[in-house]
Amino acid sequence: MLGVFLGIFPLIFLRVLGGFLQMMIIPKRLLLFRMQGLIGGKHTVMAKRTDEYIQAINDVLNKFYRKTPIEQVKDITKFNDVLNVCMIELQLHPDWISEFLERSGWMRGRILSIISEVPKAFDKGLLRESEVTPIRRGWEELHNRILCFEGRYKLDSYILYIEHKRPLEEQFYLPRRKTLKQVVDAYQDIEDGKLDELFIHMPPRVGKTQIATFAMAWHVARDMLTSNLYATYKEGLGGAFIQGVKELWTDPEYLHKDVFPETAIVGTNAQDNTIDLGKPKKYKSLSGKGLTSGLNGQYDAKGWILCDDLLEGIQDALNPDILIRKQKLFDNNLMSRKKSKCKVIYNGTLWSIHDIFSNRLRLLEEHPEFQTRYKVICIPALDPVTDQSNFDYDYGVGFTTLDYHKIRTSFEENDDMASFLACYQQNPIEREGAVFNPQHMNFYNGELPTEGLLKVIAACDVALGGADYLSMPIAYIYEDGTGYVHDVVFSNEGKGITKPEVVKKIIEHGVKHAFFEANQGGEGYKDEINSLLEEKNYKCTLVSKYAPTNKRKEQRIWDEADEIRKLYFLDAGHRTLAYRKFMLNLFEFTMFGKNKHEDAPDSLSMLTKFNRSGSGLNARVTVVSRAALGI
Repeated sequence: MLGVFLGIFPLIFLRVLGGFLQMMIIPKRLLLFRMQGLIGGKHTVMAKRTDEYIQAINDVLNKFYRKTPIEQVKDITKFNDVLNVCMIELQLHPDWISEFLERSGWMRGRILSIISEVPKAFDKGLLRESEVTPIRRGWEELHNRILCFEGRYKLDSYILYIEHKRPLEEQFYLPRRKTLKQVVDAYQDIEDGKLDELFIHMPPRVGKTQIATFAMAWHVARDMLTSNLYATYKEGLGGAFIQGVKELWTDPEYLHKDVFPETAIVGTNAQDNTIDLGKPKKYKSLSGKGLTSGLNGQYDAKGWILCDDLLEGIQDALNPDILIRKQKLFDNNLMSRKKSKCKVIYNGTLWSIHDIFSNRLRLLEEHPEFQTRYKVICIPALDPVTDQSNFDYDYGVGFTTLDYHKIRTSFEENDDMASFLACYQQNPIEREGAVFNPQHMNFYNGELPTEGLLKVIAACDVALGGADYLSMPIAYIYEDGTGYVHDVVFSNEGKGITKPEVVKKIIEHGVKHAFFEANQGGEGYKDEINSLLEEKNYKCTLVSKYAPTNKRKEQRIWDEADEIRKLYFLDAGHRTLAYRKFMLNLFEFTMFGKNKHEDAPDSLSMLTKFNRSGSGLNARVTVVSRAALGI
């Protein structure tokens, strides 16, 4: 192992050297550093305890730290010396690993800074032209040595290292790391014993199964004697996953053997989709199975169970019988393979509030007696705040914001926003309970009718920041009774942000009458808006009323649903960011299941009721000639 780490000495030599140090030096509690120039000349450290040894390393690194990266461009030998001593000492004291990982992480970060400074060092005359490339490559090699060292303990470093010799545009992880690093960190928490169960939900084709492949390859290599199980909806895909893990272990394009030289495949079975490492065992190192194909006594999981898309797709989610059947298979067949200390990862799409993953999460949420430490990572295609893609990876291997906007528009035009919300936004809703479907609503291209305007009104569902959104649709009402929701304020910012926006929109659209729900600070908020309008010499009648306590909010929205559907909304091509978020919140509303937020539909129910009350009508004077009156 250290032969790979050091890149200089063969493994047997380092073990002999480590044994010699342990025999000759450690019994005397003396650690001798001969690192020319690290602190000044040849430096000797008397390390009687671990903390003294670590402090000695810190003294060396602190001296490095006091220099700027550009001043350290030629200090590569000193960094190498520190790393070499750390590697030897870890052979003697494996329990020091957490201390060394902290230092190696700092060293790696500093090395990346130094690499970026190499061209500047040349520009300042600190390097000759002939030195630039060798020095840069030397630092890069040292950085990769540290990655290799860390790879046995850190999944992020493992993946970065084993792929680093592939062309950058062909690497899987680095172009996607800005998004997938949080997923890798969660797998690390599972491995480190900080979590018992992990939920990972992302859109299709963004790398969730491939990152799971890297994680499983790393996990199994760290403990070859422990059994693990991969489960998916189809038997053949279990075999494909096993093959993907095996490829990382054996393909020379991946440098797995540098990190885990001891990895040895001792058995494979293509029929049962199993692979064994280390030594032959009854329960194999890794098995891949389909949920419906049967899990008998030859399968067992002591390390990880990785559940990857247990539903085949929308066809399973729409069939209650399949949902019930697969839930029983999950409970009776798959989870019965789990040993008490086994960790479980749920990796896939949230299709329904009644699918396997949702049911499991609800069980953990509602039954604290399980005492299960779990984490949920849910990364939607489009960020709910910015409406920008979360998967716009480098080298064009992901999906741009425009890609996802096109996909969303297609689902909206086909009256299937429920599928978009589940598959892409990881926000499952029940189709039978969805109240507002695009197919039954009206849209326009942003051009208002030029004649017959009767009034412009607004209704505000007040929120003062946090999870809830302040929602204020502004409607142009015409003499024929049609209403156009031409603009909205939709924000979860504090009132310091929303008040100026509300005032701006009222004045911009010439709103003369507006309704504010008085609950939860709405009455005071209305008064503050009124004061701001008076400061701008703008006259607008603001009224408020408390929501009735004898009727649930969902019922109030349902009662106004027909009137809301009669309104005209901006089509997908003419919406602002706030308007898009407003419409998404409207489409998400369901009468069945749990609504995270009902702000958009609630404010619309206020608007339609406010409009029906006759509010906003101005007295009008019509001039009639005396002749027309017969005078």
